[in-house]
Amino acid sequence: MKYIPVFILSALLTGCVIFGEPIEYDETLGRTPAWVLNKAQIYSENKNWPQAIDVLEKGEQRFPNTTFAPQFKLDLAYAYYKFSRTPEAIAMLNKFIKLYPNHPTTDYAYYLKGVVTFRDRNLLDKVTMQEISDRDVDQLRISFNALKDLINLFPNSKYYDDAVNRMTYLMNNIAEHELHVSRYYMKRKAYVAAINRARFVLDNYPNTIHQEEALVILVSGYEYLGIVDLQKDAEKILMINYPNSIFNKQKVIENKKNWWQFWESLYN
Repeated sequence: MKYIPVFILSALLTGCVIFGEPIEYDETLGRTPAWVLNKAQIYSENKNWPQAIDVLEKGEQRFPNTTFAPQFKLDLAYAYYKFSRTPEAIAMLNKFIKLYPNHPTTDYAYYLKGVVTFRDRNLLDKVTMQEISDRDVDQLRISFNALKDLINLFPNSKYYDDAVNRMTYLMNNIAEHELHVSRYYMKRKAYVAAINRARFVLDNYPNTIHQEEALVILVSGYEYLGIVDLQKDAEKILMINYPNSIFNKQKVIENKKNWWQFWESLYN
């Protein structure tokens, strides 16, 4: 009799092998696309992003050629974004843009791509008070370019104004990043590299708040290199465009080599 429980357990285990692995429950099976989208919406409203992603992924695979296919992709991209699966969100949005370049919601796809990669500060940065411009700016450029595509391709989009505001913010921070690097080169006495970074800001981000500092770095850098004509040109542009600059009004520093250091002490 003592062997009976062992025999029963063995039979049960054998039965599991015979009948195969348990089948995962699929609540979308046999449902319509509208039902699946609605179910995903309920999960999203409750911030249950894993469940929302699960049903949307199943729906996106199950209904690839229906009129609901674009909505599945957009909703799935948004769910990925909210659940911090950024690469997957971008991949899904790129897929949408490629498949539906003339869809009525393609402007939203570009906008969402810009928002997905738009970050002002993450949690660690809030703790350390590290500015966004101190970090790598690749994600900022991706966001900027997506928003730029939006305003160029869809000037009448309802997302236009918000996109422009975000682009302004991003542009200022990308320019600030370049000047962080430029200051570093100045401190290292790599004046050519510093000048190149400052010129990049002047050429590519002409409407940012950092143009004056970029010009100040040019004046100092050319002074260090002894390139008098370019130094004078940069100084002239500085004085014309920023007549109220402290360097124009007070002439507080005669040695223009130190202008960039004085600027840094005032504004950084």
